[in-house]
Amino acid sequence: MELTIDGRPIEVSTGESLRDLVVRLGLDTNSLKTRPLAADIKGEIFTLNYIPIREQESITTTVRMRRAIRASKGVINLIGYGDPRGKQVYERTMQFVFFLAVRQVFPQARVKVDFAIGAGIYIEIDKETPLTANDVHLLKQRCDEIVKSDFPLLRKRVDIDEAIDFFERDGQQDKVRLLEWRKFTYFDVYRHDDYVDYFYGEMMPSTGYVSVFDLQFHAPGLYLVRPDNDDFDRPATEVDLPKFASVFEQSDRWGKLMHCETVADLNDLTTSGKLRELIRVNEALHERRFSEIASEIVHRGAMAILIAGPSSSGKTTSANRLATQLRVLGKSPILLSLDDYYIDRRLIEPDQNGKVDLEHINTIDVPQFNADLEELLNGKTVEIPHFDFKSGSRQMLGHYVTLSDDTPLIIEGLHALNPTLLNPRIDHSLIFRLYVSALTTLNLDNHNRIPTTDVRLLRRMVRDYETRGATMERTLDMWESVRKGEERWIFPYQEGADAIFNTSLVYELAVLKKHIYPLLTEISPDNPCYDQIRHIIKFLNYIHDANVEDEIPPTSILREFVGGNTFYR
Repeated sequence: MELTIDGRPIEVSTGESLRDLVVRLGLDTNSLKTRPLAADIKGEIFTLNYIPIREQESITTTVRMRRAIRASKGVINLIGYGDPRGKQVYERTMQFVFFLAVRQVFPQARVKVDFAIGAGIYIEIDKETPLTANDVHLLKQRCDEIVKSDFPLLRKRVDIDEAIDFFERDGQQDKVRLLEWRKFTYFDVYRHDDYVDYFYGEMMPSTGYVSVFDLQFHAPGLYLVRPDNDDFDRPATEVDLPKFASVFEQSDRWGKLMHCETVADLNDLTTSGKLRELIRVNEALHERRFSEIASEIVHRGAMAILIAGPSSSGKTTSANRLATQLRVLGKSPILLSLDDYYIDRRLIEPDQNGKVDLEHINTIDVPQFNADLEELLNGKTVEIPHFDFKSGSRQMLGHYVTLSDDTPLIIEGLHALNPTLLNPRIDHSLIFRLYVSALTTLNLDNHNRIPTTDVRLLRRMVRDYETRGATMERTLDMWESVRKGEERWIFPYQEGADAIFNTSLVYELAVLKKHIYPLLTEISPDNPCYDQIRHIIKFLNYIHDANVEDEIPPTSILREFVGGNTFYR
């Protein structure tokens, strides 16, 4: 029987795995730049341990082609680390190796993944004595030994009650509480000797694939460091972003304060009726933080506040709420959008592929913005342009602005933190830079974090569908391009902000699920976006949706996505 792997035909024998076929084709390498880590079969991700054709025991022994292979007509595409899905597969396997090392070096310790920041995943280890640099050195040695042993990572399906009983005996109460919310009667686990764990997605075929990683001590925990984004064959060298780490730590404390650190905690609050109180506390914490930032702006005498953040971070609502707090302090802020400085669409040159990159800094008329901002800060009156998205052109509609001590300027936009927006003649002491993003600290369980990008994607899908009439497929189709733009134009400048605001709301997944889940479950396996949607459905299955929108304030950041935001009336 013949399959096609990355465009290459190959005859397949019964019982051969995808890994066997990759080796036979000469596609397996020792370099993470080129090594296949998993496979895409008709939009669904599979481990390389997957066997396309296997014997099936029935009345007579028969050979059967697997369902996914039949559906794809034998076409298989390999996934490497350069693919975002490959990065996720690599990260899961890297974490399994690390958790196993902790179990072997410190058998009684408990591990909690807190958040991802830069190239590192921050992890805390709860054991009898505080973690030390030497402990981290011992863990790194053990990880290296596990990788060198190259034992296979095989998934096994078990009865849900059996899984709960095992994790109960093993002291992993976080998993027990999560599994009690599982709707299915089975559960898939990975096992090595007496260590059993689960990750929400596919893994690489063996521990030997985790060829690039590092551990960096950062009291009271450590960073598990991923490969460098510019050179996959070496671990990133610098992962510590102090401002971001501080925001994550603060959000972690808020989660503890609100008794909501995991999905099981959130579900308990929803079913007990206490979610409404959580919403009030969470929104009050947001309001207090906006108030603190406004006070800092006034104290510094800043005249221009630049607000940037990735897609669906809540930039527009944040700008309006900050303006409200500045008014409380006696200011009369003026809100502007950097979008109004877009160059006319007809003047933008396409790239080498004939496509127009609308997220490139060159789509902004930077010289004009610089000139206008300089004039405004010097007390002059400036006519601000308006960009008409329907015609794709900039217009002058007689919108004149003059600044004074009591009228600071709030400017929000994708490139607002880019240094090229501020020429040397502008007094930088008059500028305040604010970065906003949904930095989720809610976990599925202690070993499985919910990526911040997943929450932003959910926000965007809900907003695009509810307010813009866009389909799930359209939003997902654009998402990869959006993410690439963020990596290039936003994330490099985030640590340079004067303040970082976490727009994440610990309760929001329970609300977003109510809006999005029925739409996602209607997507068929034939849809090109099916694997992305399946990934989202997989973790949403654990979340109990909540009908509490009457409790959400009309100025909440969540209102920007589910509707009802009074700033836009």
